[in-house]
Amino acid sequence: MNNPVVKVYEALKWASSFLMENGRDANAGEILLQHYLKQTRSQLLANLHTELSPEQLEQFKSGVAQHVKGEPVQYIIGSEEFYGRTFLVNEEVLIPRPETEELIYYTLRKLPGIFKGAQKLNMADIGTGSGAIAITMKLEEPRLHVTATDIAAPSLEVARRNAGLLDADVQFIQGDLLQPFIQQNKKVDILLSNPPYIPDEDEKTMSTVVTDHEPHRALFAGVDGLDFYRRFMEQLPQVMQVPGFIGFEVGAGQGQAVAGLLKETFVHADVSVEHDINGKDRMVFAILS
Repeated sequence: MNNPVVKVYEALKWASSFLMENGRDANAGEILLQHYLKQTRSQLLANLHTELSPEQLEQFKSGVAQHVKGEPVQYIIGSEEFYGRTFLVNEEVLIPRPETEELIYYTLRKLPGIFKGAQKLNMADIGTGSGAIAITMKLEEPRLHVTATDIAAPSLEVARRNAGLLDADVQFIQGDLLQPFIQQNKKVDILLSNPPYIPDEDEKTMSTVVTDHEPHRALFAGVDGLDFYRRFMEQLPQVMQVPGFIGFEVGAGQGQAVAGLLKETFVHADVSVEHDINGKDRMVFAILS
């Protein structure tokens, strides 16, 4: 693509071919160009015959080259859409996924039936990363008093920035799983978490776009991927109120195992496994009564 005058559609066509030749998603070019031109997708498609400035073209080519080398598009542009809002992301946090949107969707549907008429509820988001779960829950359900924890200070820095930009009143605490609540003898009504759940062995077969860039502390969890859920079971009885609600995101195929752990820990709980839009077991919920 050496033509000094390049139009939007020509740049997209080049990027699509180049990305596919290198085993990357052809749509990444469109996302990158939207970012560099500061346009929505509909604006971009309405301006396909607009010429790119030399600076815009150079920026675009550089971004495409970065993605070809394996850097996730979200880290290149510095953000990802989640539940209709834009969240800042960098290599200190996991990129929010659509499956986690479903965790929030199901939770919001279930809460009214559990906490009838409650004016204030304490919620914890454990391993918050970018803050996507905590911030979204606070904005979607303002009566929640939300506390989010993460073991990594750099992750909490990103989460705090997102809360500020989205005007969400969320408290952030650094700590390992539920230790901050146990140490302060704090109880919660609702606990949500998308913990690391990928078996260590899976790293060998995963895309390098993920393994070379996203934080391993947010991805891997022992031989079977269940290490963090087992640790949760040791701590949850110390912090959960009754009635109470627990919601976990899990890896595909882990639903029954995590449900079994919850049933062992809370014998009288109503435990259910929900499937995501692709039909995979992706969420496990426990209602404590």
